[in-house]
Amino acid sequence: MKTVSRIMPAVAVLLALSAPHAGLASDEAVKMNQIQIIGTHNSYRRSIAPSTLAWLKGQSPQMAEALDYKHGTIPAQLDGGVRQLEIDIYADRTGRRYASPRGAEWQKKAGLTPDKDQSDVTDAQGTDFKVMHIVDIDQRSNCEPLRNCLMVIKAWSDAHPNHLPLYIDIETKQDVPFENGAFTRPEQFTPATYDRLDAELLSVFGRERIVTPDDVRGSCATLNEAIRTRGWPTLAYGRGKVVFTFDRPHDTARYLLGHPALRGRVVFTNGQPGAPDAAYTEANEGFVGHAGNGSTEVNNATALRQIQDLVKEGYLVRTRSDANTVEARQNDTTRRDVAFQSGAQIISTDYPSFEPAPWHDFTVSFPGGVIARCNPVTAPASCSAADVSE
Repeated sequence: MKTVSRIMPAVAVLLALSAPHAGLASDEAVKMNQIQIIGTHNSYRRSIAPSTLAWLKGQSPQMAEALDYKHGTIPAQLDGGVRQLEIDIYADRTGRRYASPRGAEWQKKAGLTPDKDQSDVTDAQGTDFKVMHIVDIDQRSNCEPLRNCLMVIKAWSDAHPNHLPLYIDIETKQDVPFENGAFTRPEQFTPATYDRLDAELLSVFGRERIVTPDDVRGSCATLNEAIRTRGWPTLAYGRGKVVFTFDRPHDTARYLLGHPALRGRVVFTNGQPGAPDAAYTEANEGFVGHAGNGSTEVNNATALRQIQDLVKEGYLVRTRSDANTVEARQNDTTRRDVAFQSGAQIISTDYPSFEPAPWHDFTVSFPGGVIARCNPVTAPASCSAADVSE
């Protein structure tokens, strides 16, 4: 009987990982890491206030260009086919740390008239995590605070129960753009802050609607062992659920404290390949310059090979197809094309098909306008368009 009792938990996990979502038996053979989806970068972000943009041009023209993009509402993005969202959060134990952004005063000193709509953060939001891009100068958001963003996503998920696994990339903001002492210094995250974050994610979605590190690890000793041997859960298992990831590796050590290999945690860390917690990782570097430059071709070829190697090893990889409006302004699709070829499962952009750039109508979408496709590197021969719908 003792032997049976030890075996049954492992059997239960295996059955859960292979259980089909109601009515979608066709994608039971396709795993979550065997498709590609499109995501948005800083999905919550409204346009920066015009007076702030004018002020920034005098401080750092390059930064002003990099911040000159925006997104519509989160439901509109999901309706448009986005299946990965990125949300930046700031801890705020006092409830008022970011309620009075200093940017307006800096604009006045520069002879500008500040826009009244500088920020969506108010002290009335209490101690919940604040959703915004950069303290003092870029605090406008299309959902605020974090719980509200999560509730918006959950409402959409509830209305679309057969949706593909939905990835929510969380960037914990803990620094300032310039180390000049003028900016409000963000609150630093501690293990207790991460405990509170986990509790909030669970309270909104419930454990049954989240694919967690424990689900992927199963009976393996580490997450890394699990994704290299048994692999990720099936696509059918992930339908109607969300997966939380961290954008930055600076979260890893504190988030893992007391939770080796992410045991009991909700969010997948941006893992260092080979580490016990590594199942998800980001590959946003290595893309240099623009088409026509010889060194660019070498670097892009290297980035392509590195991502393909990670994907073949079983990692879930997120990469960006464009950044800082550079590719969009020059209508350079080189980085986008490399991202598609790489097999990176999550391709993040500032310009999904329904939000083209004002320059050249630059957009990022799969051929045929589909919202997802079988992964060119890892998909089994049996994968079909029907498997990657919704």
